[in-house]
Amino acid sequence: MLTLLKNARLYAPRAMGLCHLLIADRRIAAVVAADEGAPASGMAVEEIDLEGRRVIPGLVDPLVHFIGGGGEGGFGTRTAELTLADALASGVTTLVGALGTDALTRTPANLLGKARELAAGGLTTYCYTGSYQLPPVTLTGSVGSDILYIPEFIGLGEVAISDHRGSQPSAFELARLASEARTAGMLAGKSGIVFIHTGDAPSHLEPLRAASRDSAIPLAQFLPTHINRTAELFEDGLRFAREGGRIDFTTSTTAELLAGGEIAAAEAVARALHARVEPSRITLSSDANASLPRFDAERRFIGLEPGRLASLFEVLGECVDEQGIALEQAIGVASTHAADALGLAAKGRLEPGRDADLLVLAEDAWAIDEVWSLGRRVHRRD
Repeated sequence: MLTLLKNARLYAPRAMGLCHLLIADRRIAAVVAADEGAPASGMAVEEIDLEGRRVIPGLVDPLVHFIGGGGEGGFGTRTAELTLADALASGVTTLVGALGTDALTRTPANLLGKARELAAGGLTTYCYTGSYQLPPVTLTGSVGSDILYIPEFIGLGEVAISDHRGSQPSAFELARLASEARTAGMLAGKSGIVFIHTGDAPSHLEPLRAASRDSAIPLAQFLPTHINRTAELFEDGLRFAREGGRIDFTTSTTAELLAGGEIAAAEAVARALHARVEPSRITLSSDANASLPRFDAERRFIGLEPGRLASLFEVLGECVDEQGIALEQAIGVASTHAADALGLAAKGRLEPGRDADLLVLAEDAWAIDEVWSLGRRVHRRD
C-alpha cells in the first residue's frame, strides 16, 4: 500500500517547508520538496492533498498508566484504564506503559496485555518492568530477562525515589538494577532505560547522583520524571541536566497542584531552555491515567484526579503559543528527545526509513485534524 501525502507543511521536526511524503506500508519511503514534483513509485498510489496544513511527528510519551493507577485512598480511588479511543485521538502514537504505586493488584502481565490491546488498535506500545518498589516485580523472574526476551519491555520503571511511597532504595540498589537493565538492553538492542518517579522529599535527585558516582553507570541511564513538581526539585533538575542527565516534566496537572507550587510544564520547558539546559536533555510525559493524589500535612490521602494523555499535545501548543518556543524545538521536547532517550530509532522524526507516525494539524486552531500511526490514518477530527 502506497500513500502520497501532498503539500504538507512539514516539521520533521526541522521546518522543511512545503513537501510531499510517500508512505510505503508503515514507513516513510520518500520526502521531497513540493516544487520538485511528486516522487515516482511506478505503482498505484493513493494521493491525499493536505493543502498546506502543518505536519509534525507523532508524539512519544514515556509514561502512561495503561491499566490505570491510584488506589492510595483505598479501592474506590483506583483510576480507569486508558481507552483506545482516547489514545488514538490524543496525538500520542508511541506510548510506554508503567505500573506505579500499586504492583499488588496490578501486574506486569496486565500491563503487557493492555499494551498489546492498544497495539492491535494501531499504536506503538512499550512497557517498563517493575514499579515504584524494590525489589522489582517482573514477568519472567528478573529485570534482565524481561528486557531481553519480551519485545515490549524496554527498561525498568517507574522506580520511586525521594517519595514516602517508594522503597527508599540505596545507591547500591539503584546502581545494581540500572546495570542489569543496561546490560540486558545492550544484549536486546534496547535502551535499558531506568525511568524514575521523583517525589518531593528534600533528597530530590541525589539518590541518582550517588548511584552514578559510586558506579560506572552514566546519569543518562536514568530518566527522572515529575521534575516540575516543586521549585526546589526543578532547580535540582536543571543541575542534574547540566551534569549529564535527562529530565522529564509532567504535563498532567490540576489547579490545586499548580497553586501548591508545581510549575506548569510549558513554563518549565521555557525556563530550562532559558537556563541553557541542552534541549536534547528535556522530555515531556503525560502520566496519563495515573492518579494525581492530594495529601494533607500528615501525608494522608484526601482525593485524586486522573492524568490525561491529551495533555501532552496541549502542552506542546502552550510551549509555542504562550512561551514563544519555536515549533521545531517544542516538537523535540514532546517527541524526538523521548524517542532518543528510549532508544526508539524509528520514532520522533519524519524522514525516509522511519515509521510513518504523524499528526496533521488544523489550520484555524491548535488542534489535530488527523492522526497517522504506522502508515495508517487512525483518527480524523469530526
